[in-house]
This record gives sequence, structure tokens and C-alpha cells, in this order.
Amino acid sequence: MNWPSVKDLANRLSNKKGDVILMNKEMFLKALELLSDRIIDSKELLNDLDTQIGDSDHGSNMTRGFTEAKKKIDMVKDKDFSTILKTIAMTLISTVGGASGPLYGTAFLKASMSVKDREVLVGEDFIKIHENVISGIKQRGHAERGHKTMLDAIIPAYEAFKESIEAGEDLKIASQKATDAAKEGMEYTKGIKAIKGRASFLGDRSIGHVDPGATSSFIIINAINDVIKEG
Repeated sequence: MNWPSVKDLANRLSNKKGDVILMNKEMFLKALELLSDRIIDSKELLNDLDTQIGDSDHGSNMTRGFTEAKKKIDMVKDKDFSTILKTIAMTLISTVGGASGPLYGTAFLKASMSVKDREVLVGEDFIKIHENVISGIKQRGHAERGHKTMLDAIIPAYEAFKESIEAGEDLKIASQKATDAAKEGMEYTKGIKAIKGRASFLGDRSIGHVDPGATSSFIIINAINDVIKEG
């Protein structure tokens, strides 16, 4: 299949309202930089959440990984989407400790496999990214929705985004709905018992605490949405 050029694609997808319908390379790099900064800025919050039900180091681990990822992004910023995401994945796998490194590394690696040969990203690309990321995390972590993990933020975001795009709404609306759903999913983890991870050792005592992994996932989704909102 021959993909249309960026110009042709933009023309085909444009509309009179000027709605946000695609993510170009500039927005893509800006989103990666912003989500990295947001994770780094949330170090203490994520550590505090992890102190309640985990090893107290989710914020420190994620900060170390995304600090290194930012350096690598600058080195490969002229490469294609897939190469940049794969570079982030390998950086996270090699620098983030605990379970978060393999899980977030898998997520970015699966995302990289979803955008090969793409010059801009449209709604259908984000649906494919979500599906591959969820599949990868499930396989790596042996977790499902409702287990008090990052999936409790990501899966609702995916469902809301897919429903919005399939209803004909533009990328900006779909992204906002996905972010709202991710936030609800993150907050939902406070009321459920952990089934996976170190928090599962606490049993019912894990109830009443927001999952740090769901929180970091929401932070990432929210950062991407902020870039899309700006257009």
C-alpha cells in the first residue's frame, strides 16, 4: 500500500473548521519533551503514592528513566517516529528500576511498532498505538483492567478515544475525552484492591490508595493532550 504524502494527507483530512486532526513531527517531539518533564516534576508525588503501597521509588525510577530519555530524544530527533519511540523504550528498559522499566519500555516499544512509515499521526494511528500498548503491557505484566495498575488509566482512555474517533470527532475532542477517562480510571484505583505487583501483598489494605502506575500513565496521557489542545 502506498501512503499519501504529508501534504496530500493533510489536504484530505482538513476541514473548514480547522479542527485538530493530526499530530505532526513538531507536535510529536513537543509531546515527548512535555511528558518527560511532567514525569520528572512529579517525582515526589509518585514516590509518596508508592510509599503507601509499594517500594517508595516509582517517582525516582521514572525520573531517572525520563531524564535519560530526554537526552536520547535530542540525539535522534531527526529520525522517524518509530526510531524515536524505540530509542525511548530501550532507554527506559535500561534505566528504570523495578517493574516500571520493563512495563513502560514495552509500552513505548509497542508504540514504535505501531507507527512505522508514518509521517504524521491521525486518530486511527493513536487507536492502533493504544491497542498495541495495552496488549504489550498485559503480556508483560500478566495484568488486566481492575488489578490496580497502569492499565486502569490506559484502557478507559483507549475506549473513550476510540469511541470519539469512530463517532467522527476530531483529534482534540477525542484526546480530551481520553484524558478525562484516564483520570477517572486513575481515581478508580483508590477504591479497589491490588491484584498485581508489590501492592497485592497488602491485600485489602491496598484499598484507599491511588495506584502510582495509573497516576504516571495519566500524567503522560494528560501531557500529550495538552500538546494536542495547543494544535
